[in-house]
Amino acid sequence: MAISADQVKDLRARTGAGMMECKKALQEAEGDIEAAIDVMRRRGLAKADKKAGRVAAEGVIVASVADDAQQGVVVEVNAETDFVAGSDDFLGFARRIADLVLEHHPDDVDTLMGLPYQSEGGDDVETAQKELIARIGENVQIRRFERYATNGAVATYLHGSRIGVMIDVEGGDATLARDLAMHVAASEPMCVSKDEVDSETLERERKVLVEQAQDSGKPDEIIQKMVEGRLNKWLAEVTLLGQPFVKDPDQTVEELLQSKGARVNRFTRFAVGEGKEKKEENFAEEVAAQVKDS
Repeated sequence: MAISADQVKDLRARTGAGMMECKKALQEAEGDIEAAIDVMRRRGLAKADKKAGRVAAEGVIVASVADDAQQGVVVEVNAETDFVAGSDDFLGFARRIADLVLEHHPDDVDTLMGLPYQSEGGDDVETAQKELIARIGENVQIRRFERYATNGAVATYLHGSRIGVMIDVEGGDATLARDLAMHVAASEPMCVSKDEVDSETLERERKVLVEQAQDSGKPDEIIQKMVEGRLNKWLAEVTLLGQPFVKDPDQTVEELLQSKGARVNRFTRFAVGEGKEKKEENFAEEVAAQVKDS
């Protein structure tokens, strides 16, 4: 049957799909727009399944904090390219995911995927993710999230969209909490205090320091003192409390907290794609791959 330009225009406005894709769907649905939307969704979800195995190591970190500042979340959502990661469609999805985690408290990503994407119900998060993949032509993955609930205060800091920090602070004020989150973003501490460094990491570092000290040819008792001194210096460098405060390097974070009558209970620092193996492609190959899969 003949499909009018107005029908195609209508379907494009509702789905954001290309003109030819809209026309084909309308022809298959014999001009019924609602049926055409179903046709396009089925096609889109099938395409999304094909893209699900592709490496998604770009993306964004987003955060959300409750009005009373006693709950907060930080989330990493990945795409294949930074171009898509900066799009309104992708960013809107990522922010919605953060709001859902804050509202519903899922235990993990699998539980999150089964939540209704919109507050009034309808499709779940997994379906919304697949529909986004179909629209943008890239794999999209909700990689991880962390949620805090505290009697203190939660603060977050985003360095652009690629690094995000959430911190749980007791005492002080909102400015202090944000400054501490900013410090974590810049200085990448391993944990809050040296007591939290796991024994395996500590022994590995000690072994390296012993091997280095033995090259000096000094007696064993001197080597042990050298190792302990260097180990304590390393612990100060990798723990939040031992680090010089980025805004005032003349004092450590521990000294700053003591002066404010505050303490840090925990923090989470996410950086986009950390630990993921990125696929190396030049731009022309990347575009060609997307055209082939579209």
